Amino acid sequence: MNLDALLYWVGMAAVAVSALTGVLDSSRKQMDLIGALLVGVATALGGGTIRDLLLDRNVFWVVDQTYLVVALATAFVTFFLARSLHLPPRLFLIPDALGLALFTIVGTQVALQWHAPWLVASLMGVTTGVVGGVLRDILCNDVPLVFLKGELYASAAWLGALSLIGLQELGLHGIWASWIAMSVVLALRLLAIRFHLTLPAFAPRRSD
Repeated sequence: MNLDALLYWVGMAAVAVSALTGVLDSSRKQMDLIGALLVGVATALGGGTIRDLLLDRNVFWVVDQTYLVVALATAFVTFFLARSLHLPPRLFLIPDALGLALFTIVGTQVALQWHAPWLVASLMGVTTGVVGGVLRDILCNDVPLVFLKGELYASAAWLGALSLIGLQELGLHGIWASWIAMSVVLALRLLAIRFHLTLPAFAPRRSD
């Protein structure tokens, strides 16, 4: 499998996983089918759409509607499964971590192939990984995870994107670099959820 094929299938998996997380999160709000589909599709396609618009390239799911079909189908199936199962409220965080890892690496590689500078490429990876979750949380009337004082999220994505760029600069093949960087993002995010790893934050001001 060459790098382009890997990115295609990883991107497809990322779309499916992210659509699933969107619907699982929308179930907390007791949305109907259309609402859940909207949240699922926005979660699955939002980050890549913003990335492509910023890079001035054709939007990926407009060029290949298979991504849209996968997002809709996954959201549809997840909606009916979630209705019949009693799921923990935070269950969506696990597939969300996987989607973050997959989309971050795809976004970074796409930007590199578009000849974006390394710093821009790393931020395009973060954008691809994070924006779908931001749209999901906004549509569910929640404060986006990335803006909350909580476990590592965008920082995990950025470290993974920088790892990918660094490994390729050291001469590692893009396929192996992608797998390792995906593992970095996923491991950091899961460890952050498990052990509540956070970045420094502003402490509340004390009144005199």
